[in-house]
Formats: sequence, structure tokens, C-alpha cells
Amino acid sequence: MSVAKVIEISSSSSKGIEHAVTDGLKRASKSVKNIKGAWINEIKVATTDDGKVTEWRVNMRINFVLE
Repeated sequence: MSVAKVIEISSSSSKGIEHAVTDGLKRASKSVKNIKGAWINEIKVATTDDGKVTEWRVNMRINFVLE
């Protein structure tokens, strides 16, 4: 039998959504073991006054199996 847990994290990147997700998962994996997947809850952007995207932000839920 296995039991999974879900945590929520936020991550950001100036390079794009995929980079924000990848960096968030990479950072989470330093303290959370057995990560099995993630759901992207929310995508936000920070912009300049003229509408240029300067930063991509994601909120995601990560699930992992407890040891």
C-alpha cells in the first residue's frame, strides 16, 4: 500500500511557463522525495507599463509518495 501527499508551491521565471514549472519542481525535489506529478493551478504574468511580459509565475500542486 502507498500513501501520497500533495503540497502547493509557487515558482517564477523570466524565460517562460515551462521554465517556471521545471525550476519549481527542481527546487522542490531538493527537500521532497518521490515526486510523481504536478498540476498547474494558476498562471500569472508580471508586465511593464506597455504590456510586455517580464516574468511568468505558476502556482502548482505537487504530489509525492510517502516513504
